[in-house]
Amino acid sequence: MNIREILSASSMPVASPAYPKGPYRFIDREYLTIIYESEPEAIRQALPEPLEPDGSNTVLFEVIRMPDSAGFGSYLESGIVIPAKFGSDPVNFTAQMYLNDAPPTFGGREIWGFPKKIGEPELTINGATLMGRLSFDDAPIAIATMGYKYQHLLYDVDHGTKCHPDALMKKISKTQVNLKLIPDVDGTMAIAQLVAYEVCDVTIKGGWSGPAALQLFQHTNAPLTDLPVIKVQGGLHFICDLTLPFGRVLYDYLGSS
Repeated sequence: MNIREILSASSMPVASPAYPKGPYRFIDREYLTIIYESEPEAIRQALPEPLEPDGSNTVLFEVIRMPDSAGFGSYLESGIVIPAKFGSDPVNFTAQMYLNDAPPTFGGREIWGFPKKIGEPELTINGATLMGRLSFDDAPIAIATMGYKYQHLLYDVDHGTKCHPDALMKKISKTQVNLKLIPDVDGTMAIAQLVAYEVCDVTIKGGWSGPAALQLFQHTNAPLTDLPVIKVQGGLHFICDLTLPFGRVLYDYLGSS
């Protein structure tokens, strides 16, 4: 194996890469998002500087089904996202993620710095309820429920016409930020960055809002309860196609020190 072959590899191990090179296209990606109010001090603690709370005191708990993901297969993931600000720019910071498939776990951590661990997410329809569950090491850590297709966001009931899905498109296209930490061979940090990205080529196939509930359970290795639920504000359910592009360095902790 020569240097050119080594440098052209997509990922480790070279003999059988954990994931291929992008672009990474997702078809029929389905989200259940619960928006809830949490404690301002807990939000501040979870946000890495120089990110700042956006003042809304809100947190997003998400369960996402990805049945058709180029290079990654079919899987689910779940986690917590915090609306924040980088300077004056609104961003979403991904605080915790748990999923049930190895390739996107490796690729997500190594490329974009997603805080991914192996867990057991579920997204099911039970009667008139859309239910998201998350377990870690066989212990339940979250149960989210929402009225199934309760209110169609893309349909105007009064006029019988479809509405322009600008608000949903804006939500999906918002800048997302991860804290990427990769150690060097001596255990010191080789990479310490805030990584930003925006999904692109988005096609919204459906969107709904409705009443929602969320329960979080304490677990030492999956600390969702570090961002406790004070009040649930509502739920969103939407389905879309999108492309996940490569990211960019928003802030380099080693370069700024």
